[in-house]
Amino acid sequence: MSSSTSMPLWIPILFMVSVAHMDFVEVVDMGLRQMLNMIVEDDEDPILDVHLIGGFEDAPSGFVDDATGSKYRKHPDGYSLPLCSKILEALHCRPERFQVQTLCVLGHNTKRDQNGNAYPVIGGFLLDTSSGSVFPASFVSTSRVPDEIVRRVRVTVSSMDSSWEGKLLETYDTKQDRFQIAACSWSSGWRQYVLSLQQLSDSEILSQCSTSPAAEPPDFVENERRKWAYMIKYADWRQTFPGRRPRIFERTSDGKWIRCS
Repeated sequence: MSSSTSMPLWIPILFMVSVAHMDFVEVVDMGLRQMLNMIVEDDEDPILDVHLIGGFEDAPSGFVDDATGSKYRKHPDGYSLPLCSKILEALHCRPERFQVQTLCVLGHNTKRDQNGNAYPVIGGFLLDTSSGSVFPASFVSTSRVPDEIVRRVRVTVSSMDSSWEGKLLETYDTKQDRFQIAACSWSSGWRQYVLSLQQLSDSEILSQCSTSPAAEPPDFVENERRKWAYMIKYADWRQTFPGRRPRIFERTSDGKWIRCS
């Protein structure tokens, strides 16, 4: 399931930055622990800057859950409000000290078209690590490498893998400057499910596989179909992660990525 209401959260400390893309309330507590464990030592007591950007005033509507196919109604307040509230509550309850520097969410990050459909004003950002400044940004498809499709599949199926329950999917090994795509399993039943999704029209895919259909980028349906095609071809997750080993990519001298494991 894809959600355009998800909110990236990052916490800079000195020259260290931790970035997360949070979609659901259930990942907030564990996700914050993951982020902070990477940048804060036990004997430190820093003041951490927080920038929360991305969530907007998403309107309630019915949709189909991408994992179960069951229909249900969104929360009356949408997704962004409870998610944003949970993140701020979790920050307040933690022992670390935080300064919220940017809060570009909800009404401050919402625009509407002539039909009243809501869109985020800012959906992507850049952070200048030399100054800590934050800028709105958009990214071309070629910036998503490497292993884009496997990473998309992993986001879709991770909620059904108990080893990732409540956790953020870690992707970058910053100490070694490489992508490390940790293993994630999925059942053979996914193949039949995504086969049925492939039969849907583009408009049906938007309405049934997104929480905010009007706010999705132009390539949303194409990316969903590419992801499903991969899952049909590689129905056994062990073809993607033999021995449950991670897929590792290292940077070459010309800035490209090459798989090394």
